[in-house]
Amino acid sequence: NKTFTENAEGSIKKSLSWHTLRMRKRAEKESSGKSDAKVENGSRKPKEILSNKVPVKESNSSEESDCDELDPKTSMELLNPNFIQEVAPEFLVPLEDVTCSFGQTVVLCCKICGRPKPNITLKGPDQNLVVNNIRFTIDIRDTGEILLKICNLMPQDTGIYTCVAVNQYGTASSSASIKVQGVPTAPSRPEAQERGCTSVILRWLPPASTGHSAISSYTVEYREEDSLPWQQCVVSTLDTFLLIEDLTPGGQYQFRVSASNPWGISAPSEPSNIVMLSSNDSSCDGTGIPWKDNFESAYIELSEIGRGRFSIVKKCVHKATKKEVAVKFVSKKMKKKDQVAHEAAITQHLLHPQFLSLCDIYESPGSFILVLELMEDGRLFDFLINHDELMEEKVSFYIKDTLEAIQYLHNCRVAHLDLKPENLLVDLHIPVPRVKLIDFGDAIQITSQNYIHPLLGNPEFAAPELIQGSPVSLSTDIWSLGVLAYVMLSGVSPFLDESVEETCMNICRLDFSFPDDYFWGVSHAAKDFIKAVLQVNSRKRPTASTCLQHPWLHAPSSAYSKNPLDTSRLASFNERRRQQNDVCPVTNIKSFMTSSMGHTL
Repeated sequence: NKTFTENAEGSIKKSLSWHTLRMRKRAEKESSGKSDAKVENGSRKPKEILSNKVPVKESNSSEESDCDELDPKTSMELLNPNFIQEVAPEFLVPLEDVTCSFGQTVVLCCKICGRPKPNITLKGPDQNLVVNNIRFTIDIRDTGEILLKICNLMPQDTGIYTCVAVNQYGTASSSASIKVQGVPTAPSRPEAQERGCTSVILRWLPPASTGHSAISSYTVEYREEDSLPWQQCVVSTLDTFLLIEDLTPGGQYQFRVSASNPWGISAPSEPSNIVMLSSNDSSCDGTGIPWKDNFESAYIELSEIGRGRFSIVKKCVHKATKKEVAVKFVSKKMKKKDQVAHEAAITQHLLHPQFLSLCDIYESPGSFILVLELMEDGRLFDFLINHDELMEEKVSFYIKDTLEAIQYLHNCRVAHLDLKPENLLVDLHIPVPRVKLIDFGDAIQITSQNYIHPLLGNPEFAAPELIQGSPVSLSTDIWSLGVLAYVMLSGVSPFLDESVEETCMNICRLDFSFPDDYFWGVSHAAKDFIKAVLQVNSRKRPTASTCLQHPWLHAPSSAYSKNPLDTSRLASFNERRRQQNDVCPVTNIKSFMTSSMGHTL
């Protein structure tokens, strides 16, 4: 057999393709089939035995070779179907995630191959080896199947299980999760805050473990004194906050919360702080908010957090409870009592996790004092600058989060009217960071009456109607959000010019663009979102709910730019804003705009 002999004497003839190799193998088979056996040293042996004797060179890189990438073991395997190749472990069937109920039995299965036969180990959620015991059974079969049976599942069995296969040629692993559904753990200890003489605002956090099943409701209980039994005040609510009304003036109350899911109800939370309601003769303004006059005896000032146009914010600690808070001192020279009371009333009525809770209000000889929830993680823009890599997808996430806060605000018919970077904080003490919207000193309840809001401070984020002295609306906030998105993506302000007047003119003329130097790589969807909200005519701007449906806020990860954004420009923007003085109102803008643009605005 000439073909066979040539291949046996030298290197195995390699082909340019697997198809060519298959044709050669067929020709060899037909040629060798002419005789039942080959003669070797005067004896007849089956051709299978003979083929096992074919010499194979370790190196196979001669010029005559058509393809040099086929290794000797592969060649031997192709010529001899009985050849057994030694290989690293590989999972033919991986482990799969399982969700099951408390007390059930579950079996995790996988199938492995490899030669020599791999050594198998199983690791549990704590990364310790799983061994056979009364609840765990490991079954390793000759077929390569591996079964882990767990009886009487318990919540602590929840986690990642890993099967590891090892032989001298390599290692392979497969992991899957077991989620044991059950009753949730208790919610966090609720915080109770007096809202008025007969009402309390209660806030709490969801359970640390939901039992791998959605929370269906919360039950709120109260008691007037420590010795009295607990009573239900609300049987079912889905929110993690609650306004409790019709309480007794002067009474002392304590609250606790339980969580429910389809598997049952949790244990009650720890009782809240005791709240002592004001009596009917407490000093209250028209909003029903009691003003107190003993701030120095209740709180200790620790440090200054920041300064606004009319206020200083300081970090303080409550002497009795040791709870740290943010305290806003509003100068009586800059604002009237009814203005601060209005801000306090709006803040108290906003029962949403993206707004700070109001703990108390005081009056001192020189200030009106608002005691607020403390947010120590700082401003959103500072957080973005400190990112290792700020990506467009992350900006989209925080714009969406801000929009959700605005949507709630607008559903309450409240316009913020001062959306800017300094009023966006970030909460990093939860699994997913959350934007918090602060400072309702300019906020207004939108009614059928037209309201013209004075333009205060730098107009960078102000809508055209604020500059023109026209009535504001809920959509005034939407414009500011568009400017925020532009700045986050580019690090520069879209309308800022050398003077306040020129900046205002740029805003009213909608004079902005997307320079390649600042928007290189940013997606078209992002630019489309900005153009959609930056409309001079406020009636053409989309609502917060409509904005939340924009494709840019729901795009898959692959649709966003993969180029990191330049945070150095954003850092420079932040530094400039810190040096800026926004105390003085902007005056005579309307007359300047009228003369500059040649028509009455």
